[in-house]
Amino acid sequence: MRIFLSTLLLVLFTFSAFSSGKTDSLLAVLKTELTKKSIYDGQKEIVINKLKHSLANTAQNNYKAQYKICGEIYEQYKVYQFDSAYVYTQKLLNISRVSHDLPKEYESKIRLGFILLSSGMFKETFDCLNHIDTRLLTNDLKVEYYGLKARACSDLGDYNNDKYYSPEDNALCIKYLDSAIAISKPGSFDRLSKQGDRQIRTGDTKLPSPYYLQLLNDPTITAHQRAMTATGLSYFYMGPNQSEDRINLLIIGAINDIRSSTKETLAIFKLGEELYRQDNAKDAYVFIQQAMDDAQYYGARLRKIKIGAVLPVVAAQKIIAVEKEKNKFLIYFLLIGVVAVLIALISFIEFNQLKRLKAKERIIEEKNMQLELINGRLTEDTRIKEEYIGYFFNAISGYILKLEKIKRSVERKLTTKKYDEILITVNEINIKKEREALFYTFDHIFLKIFPNFITVFNSYLKKEDQIWPKDNEVLNTDLRIFALMRLGISDNEAVANILEYSVNTIYVYKMRIRAKALVPNDQFEHKIMAIKAVDAITKS
Repeated sequence: MRIFLSTLLLVLFTFSAFSSGKTDSLLAVLKTELTKKSIYDGQKEIVINKLKHSLANTAQNNYKAQYKICGEIYEQYKVYQFDSAYVYTQKLLNISRVSHDLPKEYESKIRLGFILLSSGMFKETFDCLNHIDTRLLTNDLKVEYYGLKARACSDLGDYNNDKYYSPEDNALCIKYLDSAIAISKPGSFDRLSKQGDRQIRTGDTKLPSPYYLQLLNDPTITAHQRAMTATGLSYFYMGPNQSEDRINLLIIGAINDIRSSTKETLAIFKLGEELYRQDNAKDAYVFIQQAMDDAQYYGARLRKIKIGAVLPVVAAQKIIAVEKEKNKFLIYFLLIGVVAVLIALISFIEFNQLKRLKAKERIIEEKNMQLELINGRLTEDTRIKEEYIGYFFNAISGYILKLEKIKRSVERKLTTKKYDEILITVNEINIKKEREALFYTFDHIFLKIFPNFITVFNSYLKKEDQIWPKDNEVLNTDLRIFALMRLGISDNEAVANILEYSVNTIYVYKMRIRAKALVPNDQFEHKIMAIKAVDAITKS
């Protein structure tokens, strides 16, 4: 269940919006799963050994039970290891012949055909399948039979890859797919997957297959089925701007192949090829080498040939990439050496300059005498400026007097132990009123400096969205936030502290007004900062 949920999250994650960051995340998951490959294979071997033990304890004349268990062992081996799967198809054939059960013999031949095709033996596959009388098959076996023949024709067409035989192979593939679709159950995995396969063979791949997408959203399919579905869906993302979509689907396919211990797999090989085209030779080599290991383990002869043709090229590119990395390291090393030499040279120059500075200290002492005279003049200027600053000190001193008065009152009441009166004294401090007075003063001074602020601000908004102060207001909260911004206080936390709001509230206020602005969001703040002060207006 945990594996399924992880896989489903990967699928949903992929289709919500593909990006290189998500591709890197999926690649990290795939590399982690590769390290767990022996664990998954070990779990499969445990299941196989249990089945073999059960078969060994089954009576020799109980053909029905033997056939059932051999079939289960075959299912474990069919995409895991060709040689072992072949052994159990032969046992299935022997049991069906000894028991004179022709339908089971045909079922065993279908199973044999599957692994022969997976191994790349086309002639043997067709020889095996052509001796089956479909009239004796159940509907489910007919679906499997026609699906297998369709796959055989498809693989043969891809192998021929010419204008003489491939079109005929492709036409036969579509014909067999139509037969399988016609008799399969509506909404089943067989029908949906074959409908998706038919789209690929007919070239109907401009839009993502609804059949494959439906399967990917089905929580009941197995990891192996999910791998096949994701790999099939990747053929619908072959456009020049869809490479990341295709890569992500192939990664999902490869992850599920590993989790299901599937060695007869295509996803990881296709993934390696795609990464190679994206100039990621390092990862491409790892995955194509893994595909070769899987093909050798399974015994997929044709796939080993295909991979063997690609692997040396990718390996060579990987070596080139490694050499480039080495060259970069050497360049960095040389640059560090050059920088070290430059630092040593600069240090030497600085040392010499220090000597010269000592000689100039006497000159500086003489200049200091002149500066003392200038400082006297500056002191006079400072006194004049203090007169102008006095207004601000009067306001501040008023607050200090209030604090001193409160302090003395509290000290007296503490001395006389009139604790209840202390609370009354504290409650007499009206913070809200003081803050309102602060805002009132701030608003008047601000509008004195920027008299056109409200008019210009509202010119950037639609008429129905404009913000005007009420009769009893100078500035309201919305205007005050952007007034602070005009003064250079744009940090949300600083504004929140001044206005006694939360940071999120300030953020919401800003975003709400920006959303209503007639100018783009990125230009709105520049417009606010461009509002002129009264002196600038007079000059202009």
